[in-house]
Amino acid sequence: MKILIILLLSISLNTIAAVGQKAPDFDVSKWINGEETSINDLNGKVVIIDFFQLWCPGCNTFSIPLMHEWEEKYQQQIKSGKLKIMSIHTVFEGHNIQTLTALKIFLKVRGITHLVGNDRLLPGQTTPETMKRYQTRGTPEVAIIDKNGIIRMQEVGFFDVDSAEQLINRLL
Repeated sequence: MKILIILLLSISLNTIAAVGQKAPDFDVSKWINGEETSINDLNGKVVIIDFFQLWCPGCNTFSIPLMHEWEEKYQQQIKSGKLKIMSIHTVFEGHNIQTLTALKIFLKVRGITHLVGNDRLLPGQTTPETMKRYQTRGTPEVAIIDKNGIIRMQEVGFFDVDSAEQLINRLL
């Protein structure tokens, strides 16, 4: 029995992310603005993920405008398939307000056209699945993943944009 428990713990721990480790796959209930994707589908690309919530002040004043800025700045790399910017709507509070319907309206109002995944929330849970896998500590949180699927940066809240851009440029 002890061996089984240790084995199960080690399997579950392998699906949790940390900087320098392989990015786990997404567990999304609905993809918006594009087709379903997986971390393996994105192999060979630098990937930027914005974990956000509709009502998050930092998301609305920092990470969402930053994603718009980076889409403009890196439009050639995005167009050529070298870079993918995406967002995960990871609701860990206000589940009755931050619904899929509200998300779709929000995306239109904010002009968000890149791929967005609605993080899967299992019945009886308060923390969605992709949030657990990436061990995000809140929103906004941004992860940058290299071409080999390794997490190279993951920061919650406000961070040094210049350093992040230097990292993106090196990875490209």
